[in-house]
Formats: sequence, C-alpha cells, structure tokens
Amino acid sequence: MGSKGREIVGMDVEELLGLLQRAYSDEWFAYYQYWLGAKVVKGPMKDAVGAELLIHATEELAHADLVAMRIIQLGGTPVTRPEDWYKFSNCGYDAPDDPFVKTLLEQNIKGEQCAIGVYKRLLDITREKDPVTYNMVLTILQQEVEHEEDLQALLEDYELLVNALKG
Repeated sequence: MGSKGREIVGMDVEELLGLLQRAYSDEWFAYYQYWLGAKVVKGPMKDAVGAELLIHATEELAHADLVAMRIIQLGGTPVTRPEDWYKFSNCGYDAPDDPFVKTLLEQNIKGEQCAIGVYKRLLDITREKDPVTYNMVLTILQQEVEHEEDLQALLEDYELLVNALKG
C-alpha cells in the first residue's frame, strides 16, 4: 500500500474499500454469467450472441482485475471467497438456466444496467475526492455502457429476425 496514495483520497478510505469490494464481487459474477452464457446459448443468432458474450466476459474479468488492484493500492484485500460475493454484490447473479438467446440477452442487459448504476454512483462519490479511482471507474463505466448498447442491438436484431420469419 502506498501511504501517500492513500493519503490523497479525500474521503473515508474504508467506505471506499467497501464500495469497491461490492463492485469487485459484481465483476466476478458478470464474468461468470457471460462466460457460461456464451457456452450454453441456444436459438437463432446463437453464434453471434455467444461471441459477444465471450468478449464481454473477457472485459468483465479485466474490470475485476482493475478493481482488485485499486483495493490493494488502498490497503485492502479483495474478497477472497467466491461464496462471499453474494454478500457483497450489488447486482447479484442471474444463472443462465434458460439458455435461450432472448433470455440470456435480457438477463445480461439487466446486469449491465445495474453495473452502470453502480459505477455512476462510484463516479459521483469519487469525482472531487479520489482521482485515481475516478479515472478507473470512468474507464469501466464507458465499457459497461458499450456492453448495454451491444446487447440491446443484438436483442433488436433478434426481434427483427423473429418478426421477419413470422411475416
């Protein structure tokens, strides 16, 4: 832990660590939900959806890495037990029990919308108080917004395809 790096944080560092622990847990759930969804997806456009879910999984894992490193820089320890992710998570975990394309897209859109809210709050809290965390959160938030857009575009394409097949 860098003492000067922790010292420049203009807010309660323990409070910030708690918020980052929650975001860290969310990222692991998001990673696993995307990764597993990419493996089990079924239905029209499954190849395109599976490929997109796999890309998102990789990016969520990178987010977990960024958040873990920031937790460590601030003198904390990332959540060490996966079973504790449930206690800390903001967004929870939607198991891909129904592997149908539309269901997976809707589940993951919901998850991205939750993540956008989480990172927007973190952005607001750290804006004038912690430039390092703020910049990290801004980077992650930009990707979460892109993820939502990607998934909504795929859902739109799916709906167009289904309607074309009906008509």
